[in-house]
Amino acid sequence: MFKKILIANRGEIACRVAATARRLGVRTVAVYSDADAQSRHVRACDEAVHVGGNAPRDSYLQWQRIIAAAQATGAQAIHPGYGFLSENEEFARACDAAGIVFIGPPASAIAAMGSKSAAKALMEKAGVPLVPGYHGDNNEPAFLAGQAARIGYPVLIKASAGGGGKGMRRVDKAADFEAALASCQREAQASFGNAHVLVERYVLRPRHIEIQVFGDTHGHVIHLGERDCSVQRRHQKVLEESPAPGLSAARRAELGAAAVAAARAVGYVGAGTVEFVAEELDDGDIRAYFMEMNTRLQVEHPVTEAVTGLDLVEWQLRVASGEPLPLAQAEVAMQGHAIEARICAENPDANFLPATGKLQVARWPAHVSFTRSESLARVDSGFGEGDAVSPHYDSMIAKLIVWGADRAQALARLDAALRDTHLMGLHTNVAFLRRVVGSTAFATADLDTALIEREHAALFEAPPLAPEIAAAGVAAQVLAAEGALEDADPWSRRDGWRLFGTAERPLDLAVHGQPLPAALQRQHGGGLALRVGSQVWPLAVQTLGASRFDITLGGARHTLAVYARGETIAVFAEHASALVSDIDPLAHAGDGAGEGGRLAAPMPGKVVSFFVAAGASVQRGQAVAVMEAMKMEHTLHAPRDGVVAELRYAVGDLVAEGDELLRLAPLA
Repeated sequence: MFKKILIANRGEIACRVAATARRLGVRTVAVYSDADAQSRHVRACDEAVHVGGNAPRDSYLQWQRIIAAAQATGAQAIHPGYGFLSENEEFARACDAAGIVFIGPPASAIAAMGSKSAAKALMEKAGVPLVPGYHGDNNEPAFLAGQAARIGYPVLIKASAGGGGKGMRRVDKAADFEAALASCQREAQASFGNAHVLVERYVLRPRHIEIQVFGDTHGHVIHLGERDCSVQRRHQKVLEESPAPGLSAARRAELGAAAVAAARAVGYVGAGTVEFVAEELDDGDIRAYFMEMNTRLQVEHPVTEAVTGLDLVEWQLRVASGEPLPLAQAEVAMQGHAIEARICAENPDANFLPATGKLQVARWPAHVSFTRSESLARVDSGFGEGDAVSPHYDSMIAKLIVWGADRAQALARLDAALRDTHLMGLHTNVAFLRRVVGSTAFATADLDTALIEREHAALFEAPPLAPEIAAAGVAAQVLAAEGALEDADPWSRRDGWRLFGTAERPLDLAVHGQPLPAALQRQHGGGLALRVGSQVWPLAVQTLGASRFDITLGGARHTLAVYARGETIAVFAEHASALVSDIDPLAHAGDGAGEGGRLAAPMPGKVVSFFVAAGASVQRGQAVAVMEAMKMEHTLHAPRDGVVAELRYAVGDLVAEGDELLRLAPLA
């Protein structure tokens, strides 16, 4: 086993690798960018080396600096995590040349499978079924448009060197092909340094099923079962589970054997994933096509760990140090069901727009580290309370993993774990994930990659937390802050207690962005009431520990978690949450004046292109600009009809959230 390794990554995967290394007695070296100097992964390692600026191309993709850091610190091996350099053939060869072990497959295997086009050609020779498409080298737009017409719409354009949904677009008609191709190629070049794409038939109602494979340097290759990763948004996974629901034992064995054969074909060593796109046939069976092989550890590897009871990072370290695989195929035993939810800094109600900012509150359910648990969730995260989510990297904050004896139990445990996940300070997808988990389609395993789109009404139109419950949470927090819930004599309390009459404390609030006049009433007999508008609700409050309250409002009982940060208060209830803020009516008297013609950047990022010029007439909803943030492109639309009076920035400029990109004048 190695004595010291360098982890060439950041965030939750760097923390994850460091935890296993620490358990095995292996020392770790972190690398970090300017933006990550105080990040959790730096604190999780024994040593840390600065490797450059904020952008990945200036730091985490600077492999020469990373190899130099390994040499300077005496690291014997480099674990690349996933993303960044994990599938970089040149980096793997450079590690070998420097006498440093690359904890991953041989460079030859990365080369064979790193290009989607080359991998499909290899699989075609091996007789593995492929989705009809064009996987060649000609990337001339006119030629690719012709191939798309030959294949038949809808088609899928995919970055050949990519992953994670970047550089990928579904195109439904020929008129949209050219713009989608250009966007894919820009995104692929920015994310992977390679603009090459392929075009395939878009499989209607596709499922995404992948097989975890492992090989060693002694010629052994096995698989550790499958994962279903069908629930996606923007071609990026949202929920992953193992085993795949509805997959027959015969089909499971067939896919496992095909995945092992694919790994053997390239002399694979270490952890890898063979991915298939599957469609349901009329007889209920599933037909699967080879899609790609990821020559690295996957984000969703914890669900495999949960059902097998294995630590895949430990396997990676053992295999890379020359040990044989710990188990043979016949010794691999899978038990129960596991589901992973990716918690991201994004706003689902704004087309999953990435969010940035500080995590003012980060409270997780009771959790374990890596082992299967009968009652606890597993949380893998690179962030904690007080940490900032940067615009320079991926938007994922954490992964929440649960295990159950069967899928129904795993679903119930995941719902409870999401309920107990409280994040404040920026938009997250936690409430959205809970709605997906609770949807009829997901609960009944009616899965495909369009589940989110077809269940739109149930997932995006959930009722908000009732304003009076949100106000009751604020009232409970006020009472706790004043000591009114403590067991103290009235002369020691700081709640304005009085001998005669009713005391009323105004609560000028905004709930869900709407003003809500309310007041907390303390009655002469010692009772409490909450006035919301003209209605008065009897109120009773008991503390349940830090930030948690048992509240009875008008005869209905609620358990609330309440967190106050400055003038903003987050209230989490059983089925919904709300952000409540104190308001100053005078400060909002002029809101909305003159703002209708602004188009502001919804997040920090870079201007990629403008579709309009000064003087152009636009209609409300028309695409007018493209921004890049968190390694993804985002199209911005005109807020109303008008004439472009001014473009405030140029293509390539960096902008902050709220910066005005262009101004619209009224139509004449």
